[in-house]
Amino acid sequence: MSGGGTETPVACDAAQGGKKRDSLGTPGAAHLIIKDLGEIHSRLLDHRPVTQGEIRYFVKEFEEKRGLRELRVLKNLENTIQETNECLLPKCRETMECGLGETLQRLQAANDSICRLQQREQERKKVINDYLTASEKRRLVQWEEFVSGQPQRRAEVDEEHRRAVERLREQYAAMEKDLAKFSTF
Repeated sequence: MSGGGTETPVACDAAQGGKKRDSLGTPGAAHLIIKDLGEIHSRLLDHRPVTQGEIRYFVKEFEEKRGLRELRVLKNLENTIQETNECLLPKCRETMECGLGETLQRLQAANDSICRLQQREQERKKVINDYLTASEKRRLVQWEEFVSGQPQRRAEVDEEHRRAVERLREQYAAMEKDLAKFSTF
């Protein structure tokens, strides 16, 4: 292999028909080396076949266990539904029917009470509105009487004021006369 010469044929090569084995420097030899390395690599480092077998086994086990677990869950669910249909549903229906009649009676009584209260409130509002309307009409009549009587009252007050002013003038005139009598002294 060293020395750059050609290799001598090996006995098995001679048995193959005298075909010479490729030397390391030729392209065919590199191909054989790569092929050998690939086989070594696949045997030592490539664990895909083993891994795939393990994965298949794991999936099979998982599906079997999962199938059994789901079967148990479905059985439990079926038992629960059956128990509900046979025991709980009739009890609930019976309780509802008993309580529903009583509840309906209470609701009807409450509804009647509320209707009476609303009717009383409406009647009270109507009475108050009627009273307010009547009071407003009375006050309007009183106001009109007051306004229509104002000119007459004003005339009376003006006349009374004029008389009072006249009386005061006469009184002051008399007082001035009396004062004039005394001032001559």
